[in-house]
Amino acid sequence: MISAVYKNNKALKKIWRFRYCYLLLLPAVVYVIIFNYVPMYGIQIAFRDYKVVLGFLGSPWVGFKHFISFFNSYYFTMLFKNTLLISFYSLVAGFPIPIILALAINEFRETKLRKFIQTVLYAPHFISVVVLVGMIITIFSPSMGIVNTVREAMGLERLYYMAMPEAFRHIYVWSGIWQSMGWGSIIYIAALSTVDMELHEAARIDGATRRQRIWHINLPTIAPTIVILFILSMGNILTVGFEKIWLMQNNLNTEVSEVIATYVYKRGIQNLNYSFSTAVGLFNNVINVAVLLIFNTVSRKVSQTSLF
Repeated sequence: MISAVYKNNKALKKIWRFRYCYLLLLPAVVYVIIFNYVPMYGIQIAFRDYKVVLGFLGSPWVGFKHFISFFNSYYFTMLFKNTLLISFYSLVAGFPIPIILALAINEFRETKLRKFIQTVLYAPHFISVVVLVGMIITIFSPSMGIVNTVREAMGLERLYYMAMPEAFRHIYVWSGIWQSMGWGSIIYIAALSTVDMELHEAARIDGATRRQRIWHINLPTIAPTIVILFILSMGNILTVGFEKIWLMQNNLNTEVSEVIATYVYKRGIQNLNYSFSTAVGLFNNVINVAVLLIFNTVSRKVSQTSLF
């Protein structure tokens, strides 16, 4: 008992010693509690037939009714497949590019040129989704788009790409990569700045080429960062940006563009079926958390690097 009190007093003394650091941390903690933990109280409506007039506790309890309704839905297989394919395609195609870009930028020794390239590559990140989709629609327009103008100049017919199901995933993924690759490379560039230049000097003396130095010095340095970001990316495997999909979607490409997020919006939000939308969102998050935990465990055992 005395030991426990002593330990508590010691902890309190430590908190008091760093009180200003904790004070700076307080706004972030309050923000997370208010906007991340307090709303979790509303998860219970996934198990109720929620009515606004009855409130959370007044709405009747229905258990897994909404989950079963979603699993038995005619669209479930299509939704799960489309969401997984788009997310997996984005991960496989988009994850390595910021790494390659960071390694390339790190090789520039001319400061002004390096800053100019970084600015050009970072700029697309600040384009809003609405503007980006507007650009995509204009570029691929069958009447005035630059892609079809080039096709016509080559003697090929004009195509309505936005209505072609086979083109939708490619347009969605690669436009997203173009927008995010510069911003995504920032973390890797920061990690590369910690590389000891003496290692490079020693490698040069030993006759190592630039490619060998990148492979044996730079890559091992940022490997823990790559693993951590990959685990976080796997934790969002069933999360596809709603806004961009919704803006790019039309009646002709629905078979490949309808994902869980858009289906929930149509059936859950537009039809005021809040319990159903909450149930599907909870299912989505549970799958994401499970995948995150699995990959975190595997990474900890294989590479000794993990989130926790």
